[in-house]
Amino acid sequence: MYQLLRTEGRAKRAEFTTVHGTVQTPLFMNVGTVGAIKGAVSTEDLKDLGCQIQLSNTYHLHVRTGDETIRELGGLHKFMVWDRPILTDSGGFQVFSLAGLRKIREEGVTFHSHIDGHKIFMGPEESMQIQSNLGSTIAMAFDECPDALSERDYVQKSVDRTYRWLVRCKEEMVRLNSLEGAVNPHQMLFGINQGAIFPDIRIEHARRITELDLPGYAIGGLAVGESHEQMYQILDEVIPYLPQDKPTYLMGVGTPQNILEAVERGVDFFDCVYPSRNARHGQLYTHQGKINIKNARYERDMAPIEEGCRCPTCRTYSRAYIRHLMKANEMLGMRLCVMHNLFFYNHLMEEIRDALDQGCFAEFKRQTLAKMEENGRHE
Repeated sequence: MYQLLRTEGRAKRAEFTTVHGTVQTPLFMNVGTVGAIKGAVSTEDLKDLGCQIQLSNTYHLHVRTGDETIRELGGLHKFMVWDRPILTDSGGFQVFSLAGLRKIREEGVTFHSHIDGHKIFMGPEESMQIQSNLGSTIAMAFDECPDALSERDYVQKSVDRTYRWLVRCKEEMVRLNSLEGAVNPHQMLFGINQGAIFPDIRIEHARRITELDLPGYAIGGLAVGESHEQMYQILDEVIPYLPQDKPTYLMGVGTPQNILEAVERGVDFFDCVYPSRNARHGQLYTHQGKINIKNARYERDMAPIEEGCRCPTCRTYSRAYIRHLMKANEMLGMRLCVMHNLFFYNHLMEEIRDALDQGCFAEFKRQTLAKMEENGRHE
C-alpha cells in the first residue's frame, strides 16, 4: 500500500507498506546485483547505512547459483539474510545489454549466457517464474529496453511488444502467487514505461499500462545514451500520465543532481550502481561535490572524507589512510569508500524527505545543487 503523505509541486513524500516492512519515500535502492553489494558490504552494514530496499537481478541470479537453488534454500531474503524489502530487476536490461547475439520473438528472447555461453530462453513467464522462486517483495516486468536514440519505428514496435509482455507478466504473477508453496504469495509486480525519447510514444504507453492497475510503475530506458536535458524533458512529459497515488520508479538513475531533479518532477524510487562502482575507483560523494581520494592532495590529509558525515568510515578514518589503502589496492580501501558513498546516498534521501516534510524542498534543492556545482569546480 502506497500512502501519499504530502506534496510540494510534483514532488511526492510517501510511505510504502509491503509484506517485508514499510519504507519511506523518496528512497534510493542499493544495488546488490547478485545478492550483495560489491565492496564487501554485509546486510548488517546496509542497515547501518540506512538502506531501505535492496535491489538484486533476476538474470544474474538465474545464471549463477540459480533461482531454483535459492528457492530450495528458502528464497532470496533468507539466502542473503535480509528482512527488509527486495526488488528484483526482471533481467530484461541485461538480456539486451550483455547478450551480443540474441533473437527477439513474440514469445521472448533467445540469447547466450555471458558466463559460459549456454543458450537461454527468457520471456515474460520465465522472468516471473525466476522472480517467484527468488521471492522478492517487488518483481519487475520483463521488457525490452531499446537504446534511447533508436529509430522511431523500432521503438514503437518494441513498446507495443513490451505492453503485450506486461499483460502476460501480470497474468503469470497472479497464477504463481496463487500456488501452494509460493515463496512470497504477496509478491508485487511493477510495470515499466518505455519509449526512448519520443514523448508521444511514452505518454501513450503510460496510459495503457496505468489501465492495468499495478502496484507501482517504473520509467525505464533513460540514462542510456540521451542527455540529462532530454531525460528531464521525458520525465516532465510522462510522469503526469502515471498514477500519483502509486510509486514512481526511475530505473538506473543516477547522480545526486539527477536524483534532486527527478524528485522535483515526481519520482520517488531510485537505483544506480554509481555510489558503489565509483567508490571502488576512489570517487567519493560529498555535499561539496565529488572528490577523487587517490589525488596527491590527500596524501597527508587527516580529515575525514567529509566533515560532519556520520558514516562508519568518516567517524573513524582519514582521507590520508583511505588514499593509502586505495593506492595499495587493499580491499579495505574499497569497502570504506563504498560504505561512505552508500551512506551519502541514503542520507541524501533522508535530507530530501525532511525537506519535503518541512515544505522547503525547492530551497533545499537549490542550495544543494549550488554547493555541489561550486565546489565541484575546485576538485
